[in-house]
Amino acid sequence: MTHRPQPTDTPEDVETVVLRPGDFHFGGGHTRISTLLGSCVSITLWHPRRLIGGMCHYMTPERDRRDGCALDGRYASEALALFLMHVEKEGTRPSEYQAKIFGGANMFGQKTDAKLDIGRRNIEAAHRFLAAQHITVMAEHIGGSGRRKLHFDVWSGNVWLAFPEGADARIRSHHG
Repeated sequence: MTHRPQPTDTPEDVETVVLRPGDFHFGGGHTRISTLLGSCVSITLWHPRRLIGGMCHYMTPERDRRDGCALDGRYASEALALFLMHVEKEGTRPSEYQAKIFGGANMFGQKTDAKLDIGRRNIEAAHRFLAAQHITVMAEHIGGSGRRKLHFDVWSGNVWLAFPEGADARIRSHHG
């Protein structure tokens, strides 16, 4: 009997890419993208037919960007522009992708002024972008307090999450 590959199988030749704040990666194959989040937000985009996708790790919603200045993944608006560049380069449309959103924690453990609540503002930026591009959000693990560790397996679209010592996260799945 032969073994049929399953989405949870891990290929032997996995390439691991670790994102730091401001980093971005898009690709395919046997790639696992990992990161550690606090108030920052990561979005994963995955194309279920082409088995390609990416992850960003942004720190704040936006900046005043001067003309001619390179895109900077530290800012949501620019990280999301990087996604769109790769989506177009692959000959695909944004609406063909599935998204998952993670992070946006309050790392200070207390109520903060809305303007200073960077985690909440980062989450709002993700929702605005994905809605504007008609990208379905399949799952989200956002807000609350504490750090999150993520692993996104591009070959399957699965995201593995650790939320040690975290609390009060808002968890939503497309399936319920």
